[in-house]
Amino acid sequence: MTSIEPLARDAEAGGGDRVETVVVGGGQAGLASAYWLAQAGRECVVLEKRDRIGDQWRERYDSLRLFTQARFNGLPGMPYPGRRTAYPTAAELADYLETYSSLIGVPVRTGVRVTSVDTDSGGGFVLETSAGRLTASNVVLAMGSDAVPKIPSVAAELDPGIRQLHSIGYRRPGQLLPGPVLVVGASQSGADIALEVARAGHETWLSGRHHGEIPVDERIGGPIMWFLANRVFTLKTPIGRTMRSKIRGGGSPLIRTRRADLDAAGVRRTQARTVGSRDDLPLLDDGTVLDVANVVWCTGYRPDYSFVRPLRAGDDGYPAETEGAANGVPGLFFVGLIFQRGFYSHLVGGVGRDARFIADRIAARAAKGRLPRASSLGS
Repeated sequence: MTSIEPLARDAEAGGGDRVETVVVGGGQAGLASAYWLAQAGRECVVLEKRDRIGDQWRERYDSLRLFTQARFNGLPGMPYPGRRTAYPTAAELADYLETYSSLIGVPVRTGVRVTSVDTDSGGGFVLETSAGRLTASNVVLAMGSDAVPKIPSVAAELDPGIRQLHSIGYRRPGQLLPGPVLVVGASQSGADIALEVARAGHETWLSGRHHGEIPVDERIGGPIMWFLANRVFTLKTPIGRTMRSKIRGGGSPLIRTRRADLDAAGVRRTQARTVGSRDDLPLLDDGTVLDVANVVWCTGYRPDYSFVRPLRAGDDGYPAETEGAANGVPGLFFVGLIFQRGFYSHLVGGVGRDARFIADRIAARAAKGRLPRASSLGS
């Protein structure tokens, strides 16, 4: 598309389209936020930079399955279809999100990239996008926490003949060269990919600290995991606060793929970290040098909110916020951050809980007359 369809254009606003709330990001977090805003009778629009809703999931590795059962993956107002105990694939989830976006009764604009968010003199926000300018009373940032892949500097030291992929670019074992594979990062994606490439016949090393595991039995593990994610692993409990720190630091526990599965497939696990190179080959911190043909970096991501000018962020990229409200910036909110209020916050079926919390706060701002007047918006 080339322009945003007019939304409550106000001639006095000084240019651009005006909308009460702009939701940035059309994944599960953004769509759930839009649903609850619509249910509260609040005007909003969703802007998604990709050309098709769900593409952030279609871009993941082919074998990816969610670690929560279908019965726990429904967004508000629409249960997840199919067998309740199935573990959906990424592609299936993508199609579900696309269908959901067409049914929630909210304008969803695809192919629109937000390039900057600034406050204006009236207490609202000005957003510059690839399709024009918008002014808003509230902005909900729902892009998640995986904007920028993290790749260690050692990657540049390795032999250029070694094929290197970050997990964001890995799709299937056929992308790899014949020969041994080093998977760096022993959290969920690293374990999944190591298991897959080992089963495909590659000698496989998995390097990285083990952060525990939460076994999920196909029959009873789903409900147990869901209870823990929603009631135990939250910011209200000491164990939840500790888990948040570990997960945001890149150390999440294994959920469904377990160490026993890796061992059975012949994956050579080591808790030694990949820290450097020797003779252009990966060097572990225990002195081991691995002569491999491939390296898959499952080393995580970091958020990127550099385009949001009034926002303060830490060295890890995470914004300064309290329960999803930006510190010191009224009207700026987040949904979908890793462990925003609990482990459930970044689960497909759990994000709706935070989305409703934020939608209620926006509705309360409007009820108390705290939204900037239309005539004060714009620049």
